[in-house]
Amino acid sequence: MTDPIADYLTRLRNAIMANHRVVEVPASNLKKEMTRILHEKGYILNYKFVEDGPQGTIKIALKYDPVNKVNAIRNLKRVSTPGLRRYVGYKDMPRVLNGLGIAILSTSKGVMSDKEARELKVGGEVLCYIY
Repeated sequence: MTDPIADYLTRLRNAIMANHRVVEVPASNLKKEMTRILHEKGYILNYKFVEDGPQGTIKIALKYDPVNKVNAIRNLKRVSTPGLRRYVGYKDMPRVLNGLGIAILSTSKGVMSDKEARELKVGGEVLCYIY
């Protein structure tokens, strides 16, 4: 697999489109941090790391509106790809949907959302947009 982050986002997107409650993705440290950020920002209900096999898996419980049965995540977009990396400074940090969405960045201080990176005044690689 050449792009594990795109695979992670695609698995989430496919589970949302199929109205699944739980999705399993192969684990890595970067995917664990991205999942933690999604949980902190309220885009997923819960998550659990399962240590089985050589790398383990992440079980993600998706969050749906109980009335309309609409998922909390409307769109997932991969920004930086293996063929074209996108880097930004903290002054040029993207605002997703005018602050309603989040951008996940890989910085020198770890993986964080765009708001946290702006507060710490660090730039980095823009991994994806979520809203």
